[in-house]
Amino acid sequence: MGKKASETAGKAITCKAAICRKPGEDLVIEEIEVAPPQAWEVRIKIICTSLCHTDVTFWKMDFGPEGSFPKILGHEAVGIVESVGEHVEEVKEGDLVVPVFLPSCNECRDCTSSKSNLCTKLGSKFYLGMPRDGTSRFRGLKGEVLHHFLFVSSFVEYTVVDIAHVVSLDRHVPPDKACLLSCGVSTGIGAAWRVAEVEEGSSVAIFGLGAVGLAVAEGARLRGASKIIGIDLNTDKLEIGKKFGVTHFINPTALGEKTVSQVVKEMTDGGADYCFECIGLASLMKDAFSCSREGWGKTVILGVEKHWSELNINCYEILRGRSVIGSMFGGLKPKSDIPILAKKYLDKELRLDDFITHEVNFQDINKAFEFLAQGKSIRCIIWMDK
Repeated sequence: MGKKASETAGKAITCKAAICRKPGEDLVIEEIEVAPPQAWEVRIKIICTSLCHTDVTFWKMDFGPEGSFPKILGHEAVGIVESVGEHVEEVKEGDLVVPVFLPSCNECRDCTSSKSNLCTKLGSKFYLGMPRDGTSRFRGLKGEVLHHFLFVSSFVEYTVVDIAHVVSLDRHVPPDKACLLSCGVSTGIGAAWRVAEVEEGSSVAIFGLGAVGLAVAEGARLRGASKIIGIDLNTDKLEIGKKFGVTHFINPTALGEKTVSQVVKEMTDGGADYCFECIGLASLMKDAFSCSREGWGKTVILGVEKHWSELNINCYEILRGRSVIGSMFGGLKPKSDIPILAKKYLDKELRLDDFITHEVNFQDINKAFEFLAQGKSIRCIIWMDK
């Protein structure tokens, strides 16, 4: 680290990475080689990164395209542009940027529509490398190919990201707060604002009070929801949730013979206006749907299903006016909406500080996994230089 861009632009960089070699095993800090950016690509010096539940899901996964190893995990981060490839005009050396897993080409039908935040030009064709050609920019010092993860791979001192996955930010945003906006917090707030369109006086039920669920609560609070019900097995989340606007708390194991849906319906006079599943289990998605109000209740799916299970819902209940919708990144368009959230933080409208519960240095990255597994962490910031 500490290399001057003028010395490294156009050259491979040797740096440290936390490599995932086998599913579920500790990451290993190793020296690797990061290639210079090609056309449409940006090489970023990571300032800090954080651990998301999605990282843990794919860390354990041993099947499908993402079950390939060795790979460099991590997709929530912030950094400084070290160098850019041909055709990159949107950012320049020295800019503060956040890499995001969701691309924005700004040209395709989806990118130019207000109805979608997906990108049909790049999409997710390649899972293990760069989005345009599928190749990797990471090599072990003996030439071993190291796979990318979600087009970001931030558990490394330097990464290479396609410009479609890069968002430029105001340099006044503190790096650790900027890091939060690259995935989980933006997903939750966006889901409340953009997908559900929570309105003043409405009722909200949130399954899972991790970073995404708490961000949903924060978004609902800012929109003036009158009841924000947090549902979690961890009773410590009751006090944490209050910081983000949670007004009621349900521990499903403490209800006796009652179901969660019965209790939510009692609290909300028939069911919540908006329900959010933020864990990633089909059974809880169904529970969230059951908690929604007949006539207009909307259930928003945010969790990545851990077992790729199907969601089964009674068709008659759909006919009664309830709806289910899925959402990537909370419906936000990263390049235009993340800077808006950053400004709201700078203007003291948006709470971000309380999401950060732990901080570790890069060498201790495995502690972040331990904190999350123990239910102690909302977001653990992993600093590269501290």
